[in-house]
Amino acid sequence: MKGKIVLEEHLSTPLNNSLWDACSEAARNGKAYMEDVESRLLDVDRRLEEMDRNGIDMAIVSLTSPGAQSIIDPREAVEFTRKTNDEINENFTSRDPARLRAFATVALQSPREAADELERAVKELGMLGALINGYTNVGSADSAQYLDEAPVWEFWDRVAQLEVPVYLHPREPLPGQQRIYEGYASLVGSAWGFAHETATHAIRLMLSGLFDRYPNLSIILGHLGEGLPLMLPRLEHRLKMQRKASGLARPDGQSANI
Repeated sequence: MKGKIVLEEHLSTPLNNSLWDACSEAARNGKAYMEDVESRLLDVDRRLEEMDRNGIDMAIVSLTSPGAQSIIDPREAVEFTRKTNDEINENFTSRDPARLRAFATVALQSPREAADELERAVKELGMLGALINGYTNVGSADSAQYLDEAPVWEFWDRVAQLEVPVYLHPREPLPGQQRIYEGYASLVGSAWGFAHETATHAIRLMLSGLFDRYPNLSIILGHLGEGLPLMLPRLEHRLKMQRKASGLARPDGQSANI
């Protein structure tokens, strides 16, 4: 099939590589594999050649995981996103604007500044939306702020105004939540843990009332919906039963649309 548009096409930058190289997902896959991956993440010419070979007309590129979401210091995270988006624009999308577009990197450590950076990236750099690598570390590597939580709604307000999509991309569960993977380290990341973490995160968004307040929001899930299409009928059935029995409601006191 020709004329394809691909959405989850990652890149990296020298600034980001210090985070990626230390990632346990890299260690699990082996040195040779990761060297090849990192070459692909940085090499625009190779990317375009492989797009030609595989009948891909357009790639929407984005920073690889964990990116800005793992930076503990809020000021450092905000500065990282601005530098990253400028570098994506300079070294990737400006090389072939008809074939390479991008999702912006944003730092939810500061929701207001994330909103401002998304708006800049969309209006000034021509980016198509944002890609967020799951939860954001706030305070420590074992603490998380999820995208349904109160401080982040300021960001969602701007997303709704801009009418651009947000790609919810996986990352590993918090270190303190990985007990079930002990002895089976290969399951923590892309083999299994990514999908479980991201699907649960998406369910939180569904139950939060976010889509009632902002019905025009578009959230993208990859990897065949992170398994949710198979599980949603059961999820809906059980939540409706539990709500009927216990009065379960969303945090705002209203019934969730699920």
